[in-house]
Amino acid sequence: MLDKNTPIIIGVGQITEKENDAEKLSSPVDLIEKATRLAAEDAGIRCEELANLDELVIVRGFREPTRNSPEALAKRIGAGEAKQWLTPNGGNAPQYLVNRYSESIFQGKHQFVLLAGAEAMDNSRRFHKAGLKNDWAEQSDRDPSYLYPDREMSSDHEKSQGIWAPAHIYPMFENALRKSYGNSIEQHQQVLGELFSPFSKVAAQSKHAWYPIERSAKEISTASKENRYVGWPYTKFMNAMNQINQSAAILMTSVGTAIEMGVPEEQWVFLHGCADTTEKWNVTERVDYSSSPAIRVLGQQVFDMANKSINDMDFVDIYSCFPSAVQIARDELGIASDDKRALTITGGLPFHGGAGNNYVMNSIAAMIDILRKNRGKFGLVTANGGYLTKHSAGIYSTTPTTGSWQRVNPAIYQQEIDDLPHPPYVEKPDGPAIIETYTVAFGRNNTPEEGILIGRLGDGSDPQAPRFIAHTPKDIDLLTSMTKDCFIGRAGHVTSDGELNIFQPAD
Repeated sequence: MLDKNTPIIIGVGQITEKENDAEKLSSPVDLIEKATRLAAEDAGIRCEELANLDELVIVRGFREPTRNSPEALAKRIGAGEAKQWLTPNGGNAPQYLVNRYSESIFQGKHQFVLLAGAEAMDNSRRFHKAGLKNDWAEQSDRDPSYLYPDREMSSDHEKSQGIWAPAHIYPMFENALRKSYGNSIEQHQQVLGELFSPFSKVAAQSKHAWYPIERSAKEISTASKENRYVGWPYTKFMNAMNQINQSAAILMTSVGTAIEMGVPEEQWVFLHGCADTTEKWNVTERVDYSSSPAIRVLGQQVFDMANKSINDMDFVDIYSCFPSAVQIARDELGIASDDKRALTITGGLPFHGGAGNNYVMNSIAAMIDILRKNRGKFGLVTANGGYLTKHSAGIYSTTPTTGSWQRVNPAIYQQEIDDLPHPPYVEKPDGPAIIETYTVAFGRNNTPEEGILIGRLGDGSDPQAPRFIAHTPKDIDLLTSMTKDCFIGRAGHVTSDGELNIFQPAD
């Protein structure tokens, strides 16, 4: 018999808006309100019942439209009595929230919770293009409260050396992966196209996708005027696209409250397993750049809790901001590279579009819809924030959970990750060195502009040799050669010019 406190998702709503009339463009709060009302309709409850929410959480937008978006939404839906929160940045937030509130609902701390978020960056661009000023601000006399503390994703030194843009950091993971796989540059570029072409096929069949266009592997992997390199080896089609107008919302409660509210049982979806982990925080402190101990532990924990394995997952949505995020998660979760299952149910961030930190709210909503149509099947959703830094996962099904719903405190298994050794780091390196991984940043004219690398002092023979960040000289021939030949392991000399560390490859 189900415990009345068992947490369930009862309603989901998604909005993708492609309005062209500048007079009708929605704000992020407009989109969230629409998604929230759809979630209530999906749950089979009247919108007036949203007044009974005891907690309301908005996932922070990249460009918060107003001073206090949680308060603005609460006023619109009549949920002024609900405790209102905003999350810090992090694409892991939606799944983390489902995990966190599932636990608090089971413990009786909460009864009825709304999770939601949105981006309207395309609408903002359209306003600007039309010469109009959007009027999205809503009156408030206070700033929003954060549900948990914010934290800078990079150290001051990392930022000063150019290690802060995801479009430059994830390609470094990719080149390390290529080396670990033993692929040539040409082979690996083909692999990337073959990885993401099926994502575009899924997006082409989705009513919510921002780019519902199926693209071939060659089209994705080949740089062109329409598909320039961004951070080599990534073309534009391999990058998360946040210039969209999308929102998603989720309503959560307990079995007992759902019965009292009259929510039909066919709408109930259960969280069978969940986990949250954090990689060693700074990119310069990672164990290496082709693996993720945090995702490995995450997978172990989420499958243990659900008493399932990766082979039991009928549907999967792996966080897909860049190809390296997909491949590393796939490898750590034990999914073979030739597995026939799709790795996305939405099309992923490059093709479905990523509503900033809120993308996974869309993927969870999509998973709920799919599982209701495929009753008894199981689905896995993963989420990633930062630079493969913050991770969350959830296993869902319409099949009820058995026994008492409880999870292992994440702090217990997090210690395993925190205790892993990593190379020391130096801010001002000087001497012989080698390249550990690198990328070449391209400009909008599709020409290389700078080489950014992570290196190790010495000749590569010492696994604990100090690590550093550096740039290469801005020599067009050198930068071009770095995209034609593998420079990982290339020897040279590093020094500091007072601002940047400069690595000069040996001839």
